[in-house]
Amino acid sequence: MITLGLILATLAALIHVYIFYLESIAWTGPAARKVFGLSSPELAESTKGLAFNQGFYNLFLAIEIFLGLIFWIAGWHAVGATLVLVGAGSMVAAGLALLLSDRTKTSAALKQLTLPALGILALVIGLLL
Repeated sequence: MITLGLILATLAALIHVYIFYLESIAWTGPAARKVFGLSSPELAESTKGLAFNQGFYNLFLAIEIFLGLIFWIAGWHAVGATLVLVGAGSMVAAGLALLLSDRTKTSAALKQLTLPALGILALVIGLLL
């Protein structure tokens, strides 16, 4: 179960790296505008600064999980598990905040929080067994 939890959390981290790319690097391009439902290039341009900052938030969450995985592999299990749980837990919390703040974003929120939530569940079960 621990391995499954680490894999699911790592997949969540990879998704958040992609989100970082869309928000901080490609925000005004067609792919980001499509993913985030931005109706015009002008709207994307006017929100570029906010998206840039938000992208780095997502990158930092991913880095927490990657560092946790590295520490786990190196045998520092308490540190590794803590970093993975904090990073994945923050992803879940952010997804819940999105869900509660705007029901039209339910699909995006579920995409953001499902993998890290499953990763947390599997990791915690594995640690308790």
